[in-house]
Amino acid sequence: MKPALALALAAALLATLAAAAGVAVVYSGAYNVSATTQHWQPVYSLLEITMRHSVRLRARAIEPPALDAPQRIARGAVLYRDKCVQCHGGPGVAQGDIGKSLQPLPGPLVDALQRWRPREIYWITRHGIKMSGMPAWQFRLDDAQLWDIVAFVQRLPALTPQAYADLTQDARPPAALAENTGAGAEPRPALVSPATATASGTQGATGGDIERGRQALYQYACSACHTIPGITGASPNVGPPLRGLASRSLIAGRLANTPDNLVHWLRHPKAVKPQSAMPDMGVTEAHARDMAAYLGTLH
Repeated sequence: MKPALALALAAALLATLAAAAGVAVVYSGAYNVSATTQHWQPVYSLLEITMRHSVRLRARAIEPPALDAPQRIARGAVLYRDKCVQCHGGPGVAQGDIGKSLQPLPGPLVDALQRWRPREIYWITRHGIKMSGMPAWQFRLDDAQLWDIVAFVQRLPALTPQAYADLTQDARPPAALAENTGAGAEPRPALVSPATATASGTQGATGGDIERGRQALYQYACSACHTIPGITGASPNVGPPLRGLASRSLIAGRLANTPDNLVHWLRHPKAVKPQSAMPDMGVTEAHARDMAAYLGTLH
């Protein structure tokens, strides 16, 4: 047998054995998925390396704004307190029970700048990380607020516990801090920067963006109750499947199926049908128009 052929056969055999081993692990239930046990170190290391390279690739074109303005850091401190500290903790502040119990463990961000550039911290905060517990804040915080958090995270390594407490003690919500536009206040940048916009540019009848609507549907957890074509999920049976929604004559059995009525239903389901099990998810007008644009494609 020629050496090249023997080598090819050996490689094919090894690939077959590896595939068989993978199938055995998946279907035997051998891998413990509980959060009370850690990943095997090789699995953890592989996921960590994959995540680092994935983030760096996707964040490489992002241009950070100026991040040293005191007002921006102050806004970021309050946002960090309200959105991040429960999982990541802070100087002198422990993680909450949720953060302590996650696997992989979401560690403190005091050393984040040793591992990530500001644009990468922004990307992670905006888009989240699959299968890690790190949520995507894209539909919860605007672009300026995301950069506010990055600005504050940059300050974390230099903060003593007392300095951290002083910065985060302001009880006002982030929106109140953002309203301070007096002398010396930093202007807030646009909602979505061109370098990070992910919209497809394809609009539906509502004027919303179809691709952004698809993203909004899973970011607002609609796929937790509904099976939605084009959105990965576990085929839940809580709410009705949304396949064919665009072809239905009525919404919730009450409203004519028009784009504007669909937007209204997405934002205020209890106002349309008080006994509906569909909760008010706090959908904004713009996001509802995006979601309705996507749902309008489901014939």
